[in-house]
Amino acid sequence: MAEPRPEVVIVTGGSRGIGAAIARRAARAGYVVVINYSADAGGGAAVAAGINAEYGTAVAVQADISDPFAVADLFDAAEGLGTLAAVVNNAGITGDLIGPLTEVPAATVRRVLDVNVAGLIYVCQEAVRRLGTDRGGRGGSIINISSTATKAGSPGTWVHYAASKGAVDVLTVGLAAEVAAQGIRVNCVAPGSTNTGLHAAAGMPDRVERLNSSIPMGRGAEPDEVAAAVLWLLSGEAGYITGAVLPVSGGR
Repeated sequence: MAEPRPEVVIVTGGSRGIGAAIARRAARAGYVVVINYSADAGGGAAVAAGINAEYGTAVAVQADISDPFAVADLFDAAEGLGTLAAVVNNAGITGDLIGPLTEVPAATVRRVLDVNVAGLIYVCQEAVRRLGTDRGGRGGSIINISSTATKAGSPGTWVHYAASKGAVDVLTVGLAAEVAAQGIRVNCVAPGSTNTGLHAAAGMPDRVERLNSSIPMGRGAEPDEVAAAVLWLLSGEAGYITGAVLPVSGGR
């Protein structure tokens, strides 16, 4: 009898921050991990190497998720490694500019929407095509990463980004209802302020610390705390949960 194929999870934007933490936890849980990156080849390779040395099996695969053809190639690569079981839609950008919405260039708005909304939709579409039991798939799970920025709207900094994440929340609820009968659960994790390089890259290295006083728990999240919520939603313990948006925000 042939050996069962390993279960594979795709983590988009997995080369750093929350995505890298999700990839590591998924590997420890026994998944073969496909670490997707768009431009950070060094980061993707480093995360994969660390997993391969300590936890299990991981491969870094380049793909710009705003290109649906690249997304299809990403899924082909994943299915070459085993049986696709789950997809974590973590890739997302804020755009370089910080400031009021009137100052955000059209090109930045378009790129943020192309990655955070259109790209996430392309990944969800491909996941449903591959996982759906009505198409010969085995079912599985999709986790979308949103943000608690959808609550306040990020005025004065990233209104366009918050709006894009609002679309992620709505898509999660609608798609979950649409594909439940196909054996696919769709859920969302919405981190609050998290200690990653995102804020420093945007020119606000102290942003999480400045927000601590507004967080009931008094601190920002660590990436691994967000990853723990993702892996719980992927697990059998969450087998009756779909269409949920789970905040990981310290109460903010």
